[in-house]
Amino acid sequence: MLIVTGMSGAGKSVALHTLEDLGYYCVDNLPLILLDAFVRDFAQHHAQPVAVAIDARNAQDISALSDKLQTMKSVTRIQILFLNAQTNVLARRFSESRRPHPLRNFGSEQIIEAIEKERKLLGSLNNIADMLIDTSNYRAADLRQQLMQLLNTTAPHLLITLQSFGFKHGIPVNADFVFDVRFLPNPYWEARLRAFNGKEQPIIDWLEQFAEPRQFAQETAHYLQHWLSYFTGQNNRAYLNIAIGCTGGQHRSVFIAESVGAILRQDFPDLHIEHRDIEKN
Repeated sequence: MLIVTGMSGAGKSVALHTLEDLGYYCVDNLPLILLDAFVRDFAQHHAQPVAVAIDARNAQDISALSDKLQTMKSVTRIQILFLNAQTNVLARRFSESRRPHPLRNFGSEQIIEAIEKERKLLGSLNNIADMLIDTSNYRAADLRQQLMQLLNTTAPHLLITLQSFGFKHGIPVNADFVFDVRFLPNPYWEARLRAFNGKEQPIIDWLEQFAEPRQFAQETAHYLQHWLSYFTGQNNRAYLNIAIGCTGGQHRSVFIAESVGAILRQDFPDLHIEHRDIEKN
């Protein structure tokens, strides 16, 4: 079990989202009175790793929490992650987000005073933490990378969906990339081919007699192979939707989606291909 705690504004929400992506069962702001029972239940009935976020909203119980965690460590495997940041950085983050500090008493207390009160309150947890991260100079992506390094894990696999579609039926609303292949030779105008789709051999054979379809598929796949790593590395995306469209979504887009997918599967074996409009014509 991982206890996630630390200063408000230091990145607990980012940490929890990262842990969820890594397969943790995450609980935010669990009342401390329920912690013992929660730990026992998960130790007995669940193999999934769990992360519990605890913050200063439990102020009345924080003073006794460090002793409780020390005792629990003797009977179960618990690690404590403490997120910290400089006071001026935390004050700026609250100002930018326009969210109230959980310990601020409006009308009589400034944000700096609330931050220092919280820092003093959480001092005992800071002292017993197994992992300390100062996020003063971190972006969200930096914290995510640092957390994965501390936990000795890697980023989850990017889940890629490659979807063919017809422009006359509308562009997929969830597409991150859209490729237009309406410039390619169109088998629709061959009456004998009209009833087939881009997965069937007559269409494949007809399109492969031209250089452009195969060249476009190869160059598009190579483009994606190069840039997709940035979506997991810097932008921390968990999924990506790539749409390839022709006029009706039956012939050219289907062929190109299958061709691009066959190349991308060398690096992304879980890639999923779907053909949205293949049956609509």
